[in-house]
Amino acid sequence: MKKSTLLSLITATLMSSAVYSASQPIAIAIHGGAGTIEKSRFTPEQEAAYRDTLRQAVEAGYAQLERGHTSLDAVTQAITILENSPFFNAGKGAVYTHDESHEMDASIMLGQSREAGAVAGVKHIENPINLARLVMEKSVHVMLSGQGAEEFAVSQGMTLVDNSLFDTPHRLDALKRAKEKLKQAQKQLDYQAAHQALPIEYKVGTVGAVALDKAGNIVAGTSTGGMTNKRFGRIGDSPIIGAGTFADNQSCAVSATGHGEYFIRYNVAADICARVQYQGKSIATAGKEVIFGPMLSAGGTGGVIILNTNGEISMPFNTKGMYRASKTNTQPTYVGIFAGE
Repeated sequence: MKKSTLLSLITATLMSSAVYSASQPIAIAIHGGAGTIEKSRFTPEQEAAYRDTLRQAVEAGYAQLERGHTSLDAVTQAITILENSPFFNAGKGAVYTHDESHEMDASIMLGQSREAGAVAGVKHIENPINLARLVMEKSVHVMLSGQGAEEFAVSQGMTLVDNSLFDTPHRLDALKRAKEKLKQAQKQLDYQAAHQALPIEYKVGTVGAVALDKAGNIVAGTSTGGMTNKRFGRIGDSPIIGAGTFADNQSCAVSATGHGEYFIRYNVAADICARVQYQGKSIATAGKEVIFGPMLSAGGTGGVIILNTNGEISMPFNTKGMYRASKTNTQPTYVGIFAGE
């Protein structure tokens, strides 16, 4: 083959690759929980610290996509950073249970195949999202819980950590306040009604990510420390496929945050994707219908991040704020905390 012909072939191949890369969108969105997040509650330094962590997480995930890694890698990377921060209710920032320990949940799902992995009620896993991924990739199951999940983790080479790793002073203070409010409420109400009467800030807090890679595949993942002062092995929506996490290339990827009992009852993540797939609605319309619909009327508060294979992102929430960030190949890094940003 002539050198000129070989050079032409190489040039054509490179140009074709460049066109493919430019035409296929890549995108990522993350959240760090929704609730009574008001600007008046933050010092300028605190607000800057939260924004910096969100920016770091979304840009680290995006860097994975930009380098040609999978959306699974991007979601795992972003959530791991959020789990390692004491600011968010997951991993090192996990809230306390009634017994002053920490129980964490996580899940992840592939849009291409609907493969999924989840863990619930784990106490000694530094990054629960990594264990959820292992359940998906290395086991024949979708969800593992408690001691069994941790036995599986050890079998896969993960190191268990002491539960005290997740201790933080501000979360302990929150537990004490929740117990006092519950004690006062129980003077007039039974336990269930009193717990329902607790302010929303004690019932929410999650981190999550959705991503689209150069192969056109979407992934969703979610991780949480659960609900402050939770008892009896309570599990929320975060590890439940269809409630807190869902992904399907035919519709969208969703990660949810909010009062988990309502997200379970209203099957929030899957409902949004079903409206997109079967009713032909945009992700923005579907998300608003679910987040501001019957669930809210019933008392369900929170929000979601949604992404489709076109790289479109929607992040609706019905609370005063939601920690969130996004970045695509056509839009620069966006970071938001409060409503109206």
